[in-house]
Amino acid sequence: MADTVLYEVSDGLATITLNRPEAMNALNVATKVALREAAEEAARDTAVRAILLTAAGDRAFCVGQDLKEHIGLLAQDRETGSGQTMSTVGEHYNPIVRALAGAAKPVVAAVNGVAAGAGFGFALAADYRIVADTASFNSSFVGVALTGDSGISWTLPRVVGPSRAQDLLLFPRSIGAQDALKLGIANRVVPAAELRAEAEKVARKLASGPTVAYAAIKEAVAFGLTHSLEETLHKEDELQTRAGQSEDHLIAVQAFVNKEKPKYLGR
Repeated sequence: MADTVLYEVSDGLATITLNRPEAMNALNVATKVALREAAEEAARDTAVRAILLTAAGDRAFCVGQDLKEHIGLLAQDRETGSGQTMSTVGEHYNPIVRALAGAAKPVVAAVNGVAAGAGFGFALAADYRIVADTASFNSSFVGVALTGDSGISWTLPRVVGPSRAQDLLLFPRSIGAQDALKLGIANRVVPAAELRAEAEKVARKLASGPTVAYAAIKEAVAFGLTHSLEETLHKEDELQTRAGQSEDHLIAVQAFVNKEKPKYLGR
């Protein structure tokens, strides 16, 4: 894994850190490959019970595609006629979003600065976003004559509603932390100096919680957004049965009866 992405697992928490602060954590090819590998590893590893996605530096979470590298790759495409450059969506962005959104465990994004383009999309792929008061969001795609990617066409309308999503995609602009909180893009806004500590606190709490129940909640909410009430009721029945058969459910009930704090196993 390239050093442009750092990966660490501690006490059930996988921390993925974008590590190109000098480039505002822009996504060159090496970074995209490393981020994909880290996200897929964290999602796959059963010892990981929560994921924290964050970034180095204090200016940017991720400003999306590294356009300095991108323009050179586009020039190569024109010379060879290969069209390989835009395959990055299917090769990198889509697997990253699938891993984060589809992980059977909660994902927290700690947004420390500008989240633009794919960076905005990756933040939205998380289940919970803790945002520094100095951070901002920008769809930015239209600014370089592109449409949305990194799942933003699916996630943004579900967070802010389709009409507002169209507005934010058609007319890209900086959305400050407090406005992001009002729109539901941010779940919590904290002083920048407290972001990492607060995000780790939340992520570690989730990492020590009932992982099977968390996974079921993620699955149920995603299912309910695209299915009827009747179908969703059947899905809830299925998922509740699964959660009820988990070791953590028995632990929780026993702890409740004994007036103790449960110590979950994540299974």
